[in-house]
Amino acid sequence: MLRPLLRYQLTVDVVVAVVFFAGSVLFTVVPYGFWTGVDTRASLLVAVILTAGFSIALGIRRWSPPLALALVWLLALVQMAFGLPPLPGNVAIFGVLYVTAAYGSRLLFWLGFASAMVGGFAITLYLILPPLIAGGWSLMGAIEANLIVGVTVFFSAALALLLSWTVGALVRTALRARANRQAQERAEEETAVEAERNRIARDMHDVVAHSLAVVIAQADGARYAAAADPQAATDALGAISSTARSALSDVRMLLTQLRHNQADGPQPTIADLEQLYAQVRAAGVDLRVDIDPAPLHEPPAAAQLAVYRILQEALTNALRHGGGGPVDVGLAWHPDRVQLTVRNPAPDSSPAVGDGRGHGLIGMRERAQLVGGTFDAGVAEGEFVVTATVPLVGAAAGGPR
Repeated sequence: MLRPLLRYQLTVDVVVAVVFFAGSVLFTVVPYGFWTGVDTRASLLVAVILTAGFSIALGIRRWSPPLALALVWLLALVQMAFGLPPLPGNVAIFGVLYVTAAYGSRLLFWLGFASAMVGGFAITLYLILPPLIAGGWSLMGAIEANLIVGVTVFFSAALALLLSWTVGALVRTALRARANRQAQERAEEETAVEAERNRIARDMHDVVAHSLAVVIAQADGARYAAAADPQAATDALGAISSTARSALSDVRMLLTQLRHNQADGPQPTIADLEQLYAQVRAAGVDLRVDIDPAPLHEPPAAAQLAVYRILQEALTNALRHGGGGPVDVGLAWHPDRVQLTVRNPAPDSSPAVGDGRGHGLIGMRERAQLVGGTFDAGVAEGEFVVTATVPLVGAAAGGPR
């Protein structure tokens, strides 16, 4: 029933209603002596009251379209009951029909359409029937002439009323289109924010999980070697310090991206793989890397990032959950794709890896899918095998930043 309006909208509607009332009263009183049917002071008083009512309906048309429509119908019936001719205040009816189509509910929308049609018919009867009855029903020629005039009046009145309703319907369509566009833009923004949050979460998981796995392995080695080989313990502590500093730098970069969405920091590339291999070997893993064939040109940045992160997580899983023994890494850089394989002895039981539901496997699969690649992981012949294919064509446009 009531629509929320801003203060300036209420002010504008009140001012419009006051100005409309003043102008309508002026054009009602001045031609008072020339109007048929308005030949008494009582009729003029009724005309002024009706004008005030139409002005009120115009003033509340946006605040309460249903109330405005009901009010103009009541005023129109009173006007016809007193036998008054068309008044300048009747122009308010067009404004009310406009808002029923533009801002009203679905029911009010169609009530406005029906009001325009019924109103046109009522205007026709009100203007045609009294002269027709006064002239007598016996003259068929006069009846036929009046019927022709009646049809003309009906179409003129109905079209005039429907015109304002149609304009409101067009505005309604434009408002809905704008609302849908804004909703779509908000959904796209939320999707982009969620994608960015997921990207940062994957990066955070990769960095923290890998670094902590290396630190734990080095710390365990340093503890066992502290008494027998002090130099090995010292080297392990140095590796722990270096790994922790690198992880801290990466975490700070990710936190900066959280604070400033547009401040993407540098991402790792395949040039950083040697440092990754060195960290894993320093943790005591027998890591063997086979690259055949080697990349013939600089791969897309998205492909490099995907390969690095998948390798990082796969080696972290091998370090944390592997059954001991060597870890084999295979990279095959073909012209259109790179095939990646990581093999390590499978543990007896590894919930985080073996069931396929660990965060690491989910992250690696998402990494591959984001650039249009494939990913698979599972136990085969006593080994846990991670395989991934990352396309090199189109990865620069479709991959993560």
